[in-house]
Amino acid sequence: MRVAAVAAHFGRDLDQCLAKIDTIVAAARSQGVELLVFPDATLGGYLGDLGGRDATGLPPALAEDSPEIARVAAVAGDMVVCLGYREAADGAHHNSAVCLTGDGVLGRHRKVHQPVGESTAYRAGDRFAAFDTPLGRIGMLIDYDKTFPEAARALAGDGAHVVACLSAWPASLTHRAPRLVQDRQSRLFDLYDCARAAENQVVWVSANQTGAMGRLRFLGQAKVVGPGGDVLARTWAKAGLALASLDVAAEVSRARLVLSHLAERRPEAYLPASTSPLRSSP
Repeated sequence: MRVAAVAAHFGRDLDQCLAKIDTIVAAARSQGVELLVFPDATLGGYLGDLGGRDATGLPPALAEDSPEIARVAAVAGDMVVCLGYREAADGAHHNSAVCLTGDGVLGRHRKVHQPVGESTAYRAGDRFAAFDTPLGRIGMLIDYDKTFPEAARALAGDGAHVVACLSAWPASLTHRAPRLVQDRQSRLFDLYDCARAAENQVVWVSANQTGAMGRLRFLGQAKVVGPGGDVLARTWAKAGLALASLDVAAEVSRARLVLSHLAERRPEAYLPASTSPLRSSP
């Protein structure tokens, strides 16, 4: 399978976003890509600030059956494409991701974990679930979700062999480094990608925004990580396509042949000491 993660900037103009999607999908198709993962907020961009001083306005809100998403599905054709957008549903807005082909939607995810300031624009999701695709079982996370090991573990436990992580991950706002590669958030972004892949022995496809929106400066660093935590392809800070060819089922099986992290878990030992059945009463 040829999988690719996108590093690119997407702003408020939906027509420009759709045109850029068209161009990137065409470039990926010419290279035989079967799974293409775009960043968070592909349609309409992310927030411009997380501190309540956002001068960029909110991203446009789209329903799940919006013509914009239908257009992306038509462009995807037989390619499996994941992308992010601000979803309008049931009187609320969510930071959402959708996975689709020309045949329709395969799976959805609403971001569960919210950084400070995001709750003014989005309502948090409440679940992690993998789903079946023509390429196998896949799960999706949205940027801050990957900070929490339980999120990726829930998807792996639900049978996902591939996790698509869609991000609009910025550099630090409080300790900004002169160069993106020196930024502490740059280090954490890479660390989480590799650790979550290795912990769960899955293929990790990590896309991210580039450029800037308001006060936020995005890191890029799209990558494909193997189930041993090894980076197979990456873009660094610039826009581009991180593309890797691999047999997902074979790679995951090989990684789990001797040490299978999911099978060897000991959930009974993970309970808090005060509630663990193994703790003796005083």
